[in-house]
Amino acid sequence: MKKKLNELSLQMVSSVQTKVANERGSQTLEWIGIAAVIVIVVGVVSQAFSGGGFGDTLVTKFEGFINKIGGGA
Repeated sequence: MKKKLNELSLQMVSSVQTKVANERGSQTLEWIGIAAVIVIVVGVVSQAFSGGGFGDTLVTKFEGFINKIGGGA
């Protein structure tokens, strides 16, 4: 009985070690997540500044932000 219990516990430890050692795909998923965030940010920024010259739109947006913060019109 004790021998079977020891064998079972060794099998469980071996199984856990195998699962922990198999982390090859996690780095790939992290890079995919980072790329997705960058694509989303670029899309949001491009939508925010669409419809005119980039410089003019940038100045207008920042003026609006400053006015909102300062309570201006």
